[in-house]
Amino acid sequence: MCIAECSNSDTLRDIVVKQQPDRVLTLRPIGHVENGVQKGEQAIWEELESRIVLDSQWAEGLQGLEEFSHLVVIFWLDRPSETEVPLQVHPEAREDMPLVGLFASRTPLRPNPLGVTTAELLRVQGNELTVRGLDAFDGTPVLDIKPYLIRGDLKPEASVPGWLRQLWEEHDTEE
Repeated sequence: MCIAECSNSDTLRDIVVKQQPDRVLTLRPIGHVENGVQKGEQAIWEELESRIVLDSQWAEGLQGLEEFSHLVVIFWLDRPSETEVPLQVHPEAREDMPLVGLFASRTPLRPNPLGVTTAELLRVQGNELTVRGLDAFDGTPVLDIKPYLIRGDLKPEASVPGWLRQLWEEHDTEE
């Protein structure tokens, strides 16, 4: 798989993924993240406020979004630390956590480097959104934004493995 960035008429770059000579997927970012956090820096993502700056052509599409408390943000993981995608990982790269399959984790090393996060919407101003809880670095391309729907997105019957509950408890005591 070959990934390249190509300029379009705006300041944003298209993301072109070539799997085979006859199969091309083009993703067009609608904006980018601004929060000052660079790759390799520590951040408490749940508390961090970020701005999502959309290309001005999408500003009208934000009408009515301020009525929602949360958003689902889809973004391109544009700064991978490795090029090879492992099929199994230790969560948070911790050897004391079980070895689980790639798809049973939230590792950023993905076959298709897409990030998806539900973030709290704090305000909408022109073509800018201020959110809390977006785990994306400064400059990360944003591909799409959707309102979080409590009917449809919320799954109260969802379950998680014990190792994840343990990680959450540890993170809660660190704060």
